Amino acid sequence: MAELDITSPLLSSPSSYQPQTVLTVHDDQDSEPSNLQSSLPTTILHQNHNHGRTHNENGHHSSPNPYEFLRSGGFSIPASTTVDPFRNETPFISGIYEVIKIVLCLPIALARLVLFGASLVVGYMATKVALAGWRDKQNPMPKWRCRLMWVTRVCARFILFSFGYHWIRRKGKPAPREIAPVVVSNHVSYIEPIFYFYELFPTIVASESHDSIPFVGTIIRAMQVIYVNRFSPTSRKNAVNEIKRRASCNVFPRVLLFPEGTTTNGKALISFQLGAFIAGHPIQPIIVRYPHVHFDQSWGFISLPKLMFRMFTQFHNFMEVEYLPLIMPSDHQKQNAVRFAERTGRAMASALNVVQTSHSYGDLMLLMKAAQLQQEKPWIYMVEMARIESLYHISSLEAVDFLDKFLSMNPDPSSYLDQLMF
Repeated sequence: MAELDITSPLLSSPSSYQPQTVLTVHDDQDSEPSNLQSSLPTTILHQNHNHGRTHNENGHHSSPNPYEFLRSGGFSIPASTTVDPFRNETPFISGIYEVIKIVLCLPIALARLVLFGASLVVGYMATKVALAGWRDKQNPMPKWRCRLMWVTRVCARFILFSFGYHWIRRKGKPAPREIAPVVVSNHVSYIEPIFYFYELFPTIVASESHDSIPFVGTIIRAMQVIYVNRFSPTSRKNAVNEIKRRASCNVFPRVLLFPEGTTTNGKALISFQLGAFIAGHPIQPIIVRYPHVHFDQSWGFISLPKLMFRMFTQFHNFMEVEYLPLIMPSDHQKQNAVRFAERTGRAMASALNVVQTSHSYGDLMLLMKAAQLQQEKPWIYMVEMARIESLYHISSLEAVDFLDKFLSMNPDPSSYLDQLMF
């Protein structure tokens, strides 16, 4: 008996019978307003019985439906989008111009490194003085301590200068804290938190791991940071309650959140976490752009030391910050954070002129896991985890575990298994 692989049918059809079935599926559902492309009215599926795999025009792969006699629609696994929101477009130095520029900027880079180090040390010492003896962290920082933090804020601007941001173009103005207690921003690089620290001195929501970063951990504690563990439901609930408490009290600084939960390349807006929207307060969105030609400044799938070196060796790095109009939640959106987040996301994506996707931090975890296991194309394992979690209730940690088990079976470069593993 011939060996059967995983794609072979269990029952062979007679050799004279080679059916080719065409199914027309009508989609009666209206497309969501947030979709940037209208869905096709019909989908034509071509089922090849020789291979036992179904393909459709949208690139979906689905197995033959064994439950058709029960009038079940079966299931399909949607193909991942072609958009990669984490890919840095210039991960390597290429071109004669870039090489010459880096060589010419090396002496400048050394001076910038000295300025960066000195500003970081002075800012750290000023922050230590401002925090000395302060125990009441549940209430706003006293004004005299906030005045001392101006030294650190000025140092933050020198740090931006050392990275090549000699001037920063601004459009619009931040709304008063009393009107917009919550601000949200897209997240492209580690530069935005430094800029917002200098510009707004807000309370930020950050991962617990940031507290252990040398120098940086001390400085963000002065911002009365709200720490959160994204994988702990209890931690997320406590963070939401703290956001509500501080946003509703004008004596606290405004609350700044990056609802995407991670950095992207700025070419797309990925799914939003709901922490900023549950409280139902007015929100001012802020968008950040990094126009470039030869050097992509995004902190995508690239190491931090490499990104810093490239920034130090540029003549100038461009940055644009735009304060968008306030978004006021309607009465029903105060009860529905998902709709409020969608409305805010559409406004930011429209201003950025980018697409919205259902990627999340979970996709970055899958990407890093595939790269760690030395996959040739690690980006093909991203599945838009926000949609997967919503449809199938699979967490990011579970997805990474599934990927680890799948890759242990040595799939081919197209991510298919040639034979069953027993």
